[in-house]
Amino acid sequence: MERAADTRHKIQLGGLVVKAGLDDLASNELLGALLEIKDILDSPDADQNLRKFMRRGRRVFEEDEKRREEKQQTRGDFE
Repeated sequence: MERAADTRHKIQLGGLVVKAGLDDLASNELLGALLEIKDILDSPDADQNLRKFMRRGRRVFEEDEKRREEKQQTRGDFE
């Protein structure tokens, strides 16, 4: 990965930490939580758990998009 792409990737990962509301954790707490997730994904139920994680993440992104669209419409009503 080139340097700029690597930097962008790390910034995006940080944004996901914030979006998940985990940015107030200490570094060791956050790393521990991420390692717990890794353990879950290394288990025999990895596929099932990954689908569960994916559905939950998709739902959050869709809700955010819906709120953005509603906000945009509200702004349009006042212009």
